[in-house]
Amino acid sequence: MKTILLVKVIYLETFKNIQNYVVRHYLKAFTWFTLAMFAMVLYVFLYRLFTDFQFSNL
Repeated sequence: MKTILLVKVIYLETFKNIQNYVVRHYLKAFTWFTLAMFAMVLYVFLYRLFTDFQFSNL
């Protein structure tokens, strides 16, 4: 739980000092897009791992 709170504080502090409206919202959107893509990759990897997907042809 402490790690999640630290990530939240870092996220809020990062965007607090950015003054340009367009840059601030672009970076926030890019952050959420990156997080969503990472979550999707993690989900697919774990799904393949638990459904006995063969990762190599050996």
